[in-house]
Amino acid sequence: MKNIMQTIGLLEMALTCATLLVWLLQRNFEAQMPVAARIILALLLTNLFYWPLGLFMQLPLAAYIRGVTGDLSVVSLLLLWSSVLLDRIDPRNTEAHFVPMGFKVAIVVIAFSFYPFALGLGMLDPYGWGYASIGFLIAVSIFAAILAIANWSKGTFIIALAILAWSIHWHESANLWDYLLDPFLMLWALLACISSVRRKRRERLQSGFLFRAG
Repeated sequence: MKNIMQTIGLLEMALTCATLLVWLLQRNFEAQMPVAARIILALLLTNLFYWPLGLFMQLPLAAYIRGVTGDLSVVSLLLLWSSVLLDRIDPRNTEAHFVPMGFKVAIVVIAFSFYPFALGLGMLDPYGWGYASIGFLIAVSIFAAILAIANWSKGTFIIALAILAWSIHWHESANLWDYLLDPFLMLWALLACISSVRRKRRERLQSGFLFRAG
């Protein structure tokens, strides 16, 4: 069973690295590849990261990267894979496939509330809630329902899959938090929020300059 989980972890990391490369290619060349082309390219690159290349490396590239980063949360994996590989970008509606700002803010608030206590600040131990706590599971389910009410069904689907992965013990961890949140997800959400604030401030300044009296 442990070998199966190790294999799953390596495959996930290999696909994640491949997906990031696809994203970088699209960003650098400022071109949107068809969905099928993105998937095929990602699968080819996944093999590069998954199989040992020999030379001075005895393990696959994904194993070395995973040794540094650890396993990412299911939420992070699904957000990245779906956004880069599956979303169809409509140039007439560039906001259509973005992750809602409310979700990013929620991730930042939850992370800044969770990590200090999980690392030993105070007597509260929120990490312990992830071990089969019915109350915590209900809270996560309510959060997923709020995403559905906010008309972001993709987020609800991702949360539901994370809960399902936890229930079948998909990763080595038995804690629900590890399927929902990780430092990279927090960092991405934080940087996205900062970038959004700066962009809106710049737009206000430009608007004030354009419509300034005189």
